[in-house]
Amino acid sequence: MSTTINSEESAGVRIIDAEPPHISLEPKRSVSVIFTSCNLTVKALEKAAEMAKPLRANIVVVAVQAVPYSVPLDRPPVPMEFVMRRFEEAASRYPEKIQVFGYLCRDPMEAFKRILNHHSPVVMGIRKRWWPTRDEKLSRRLRRAGYDVISVNQE
Repeated sequence: MSTTINSEESAGVRIIDAEPPHISLEPKRSVSVIFTSCNLTVKALEKAAEMAKPLRANIVVVAVQAVPYSVPLDRPPVPMEFVMRRFEEAASRYPEKIQVFGYLCRDPMEAFKRILNHHSPVVMGIRKRWWPTRDEKLSRRLRRAGYDVISVNQE
């Protein structure tokens, strides 16, 4: 089955159909940061910067937004550009070169499998609770899928 990837280059947001081909925008030496929320992602970015410096690796922030099936894929309930702009302002204080990519999809786990590089570490900011949060569940699922996930806990 053939699928296409539509992209809005001016906004920096890519739309991933249900079954996109493998996408790897990351160079071989990179540290991926999964966008969870602005505050948690900034904490994860601090850890990624520590890891990337001795490796001379790039930092790639991946923001994936699930769009409900009842809504067209190119019209999410919350515009991805708004979230990305807000985060880019928070990340601008880091001297390292940081690339931010936003993706719209139906199934976030499938999108991550197609986007993330298995040979690069993945850093996630997670808020610890006594019950498993959505971000902790995603972290576990990525580990089971073979990714090297580093969780940065924030109380």
